[in-house]
Amino acid sequence: MNVPGTRTRLRTAAALALLLLAPTACGSGGPEGTAANAQASPADDPVAAVRTVESIAALLPADVRKAGTLRVGSSIGSPPAAYYPDGADKPPAGQDIDIADAVAKVLGVRLERQDASFETILPALSSGKYDFGTGNFGVTRERLKTIDFVTYINDGQGFAVKKGSTVLASKVTDLTQLCGLTIGTGAGTTFETTLIAQKGVCAKAGRKPYHVKVYSENGATLTALQQGRIDVIMSTINGLRHQAAQPASQTTFLGEYHRLDVGFAFKKGSPLTKAFQAAVNELIDNGTYARILKKWGTSASAIERSRINPPEHAPEHA
Repeated sequence: MNVPGTRTRLRTAAALALLLLAPTACGSGGPEGTAANAQASPADDPVAAVRTVESIAALLPADVRKAGTLRVGSSIGSPPAAYYPDGADKPPAGQDIDIADAVAKVLGVRLERQDASFETILPALSSGKYDFGTGNFGVTRERLKTIDFVTYINDGQGFAVKKGSTVLASKVTDLTQLCGLTIGTGAGTTFETTLIAQKGVCAKAGRKPYHVKVYSENGATLTALQQGRIDVIMSTINGLRHQAAQPASQTTFLGEYHRLDVGFAFKKGSPLTKAFQAAVNELIDNGTYARILKKWGTSASAIERSRINPPEHAPEHA
């Protein structure tokens, strides 16, 4: 279980992210409304019609089928992947939530979802705390050493700035464009890894280095951007695009930098991967997958088939 207060802190951070980016309470929100309330979950429920497929459920280990439950560690960061709609007292919603719930229904099991900060989930898989994890985990060579993945979407890395900012005038295609700037990103992410690994590019170009500030919660990163403590955010393509598209957005999306396969995460050697792969492919085949992505505005990130441990895509900017 999470330590006392963890769930509340995660929900508060998620609500803060929505407060920064969603419309204010004017209009249909009503006198009791808040900015967060304006980010209601879409009404469509493609998961409702999903049924158990016995031939796929049979791929699960016998003890899992008997128990009928799987423990999932979920990073509830921001829409459209996973967030708290309508304030902090509602269950989480989002693309990752819907896909995981639909997979569970195909497999005939119930999910015991535990909120967790992004950087704690992968280490906790090896200890057996969770059976699998969700959090927009990109498939990388380093992670594949200790983690198994079952892919369900193709997202990746992008950049955003405060609306009206002139520090970056165009899409980031080379990290030397960041020289002299301060970049905010999430702890334990591929973004942090990329920025740290490539930090020498500015010196090679004869320019001032960029600086990296790491935050545990998306809301804190957005606050830092609005307060001028960072110049740019590096985060998920779909998340940043969603933020910038909100009617009262305070950010500008600077486009895609590098695409990555994203998957459910498991401890190395997990007996669950084949069942999950088959379940994702069933959702693709029966149309549920396309409906989920359409619901959350992420159809451009659809995959044709789920894969187990695909190789990491080489960056186009290397």
